[in-house]
Amino acid sequence: MTGVPEGVPCLLMRGGTSKGAYFLAGDLPAEPAPRDALLLRVMGSPDARRIDGLGGAHPLTSKVAVVSPSADPDADVDHLFLQVSVDRPEVGDRQNCGNILAGVGPFAVERGLVAAGEERTSVRIRMVNSGDRATATFPTPGGRVDYTGDTEISGVPGTAAPVTVEFPPGARPLLPTGNVRDEIDGVQVTCVDNGMPTVLVAAASLGVTGHESPADLEADAELAERLRAIRLRAGRLMGLGDVSDATVPRLTLLAAPRAGGAVATRTFIPVRCHTSIGVLGAASVAAGLRVEGGVGADLARLTPGSDRVRMEHPTGFLDIESSLGTTPDGLPAARRTAVVRTARKIFDGTVSPRSAETAPIPSHPLGGPR
Repeated sequence: MTGVPEGVPCLLMRGGTSKGAYFLAGDLPAEPAPRDALLLRVMGSPDARRIDGLGGAHPLTSKVAVVSPSADPDADVDHLFLQVSVDRPEVGDRQNCGNILAGVGPFAVERGLVAAGEERTSVRIRMVNSGDRATATFPTPGGRVDYTGDTEISGVPGTAAPVTVEFPPGARPLLPTGNVRDEIDGVQVTCVDNGMPTVLVAAASLGVTGHESPADLEADAELAERLRAIRLRAGRLMGLGDVSDATVPRLTLLAAPRAGGAVATRTFIPVRCHTSIGVLGAASVAAGLRVEGGVGADLARLTPGSDRVRMEHPTGFLDIESSLGTTPDGLPAARRTAVVRTARKIFDGTVSPRSAETAPIPSHPLGGPR
């Protein structure tokens, strides 16, 4: 694509507990800089209210999926996830999003990239951000995506059709530091990567209960500074380098459950406290809880003989199917990870971005050098 049209084909979709704009890669500029500049105009960034674009005024509603046919014989489509900053002219590509991922399969069928089955369709997805893979399976009765159903997920009103997303074992080490526990600034942590680099911290070790509201945790300036210091040190230990301008690793505070789940969680991205918990972050937490001697293992109430781990979060719960095996060296490794999400098409049409003359020039601290 050489020029930018006045209107761009777009499908706005809720994926899990996030909302994003889904595009075919061929409908956007191929180079990152002009593509990101266009997406800022489409989403209405930077502006705390996003009054002049599609984006919502929160990171969970300010996401973009760019989808294309895959040249990989083991994948049907490639999916690039982009996080568009709300109040800064920034677009980041250093992470995946398991919630937006739930909408990629239906979008691929909607756009004709994958032929629909008569009852159900499975779409093999390569996540361009990390090279990881996932398979999304969802109902397509009569060869059409059916978004209606009776599956309910916390944080989303009503019900919808289930989208089962299964992740094969990753190529990266489950414990990227090589240790079950690390000590950072006097705090015991477990660093895990089962699809999302995540640092597990017992809430009590930071002087909080882990059951506070996101607003109360965000208002705690002393906690914010301690979390920042831990995250910066953990990023280097995990091989991520300087993460001061990145959204990974995530930090998840763990506490004993109160509502029948396995554990209570509060997750920070990187300083905002998530109103629920991201899918890939939850996958990393679930795997970490099964690591013997890891942070949180003594807090978790896991059901013997069951792969299901129910994580309580500020607005409900999220279930992850998670099991571990071992590497040839005897280290813990993810064996199976799956989650049930829902997705819903909100609108399918053409979005008109605001004038380029009135838009700021994008920067990329969330995504690193381009």
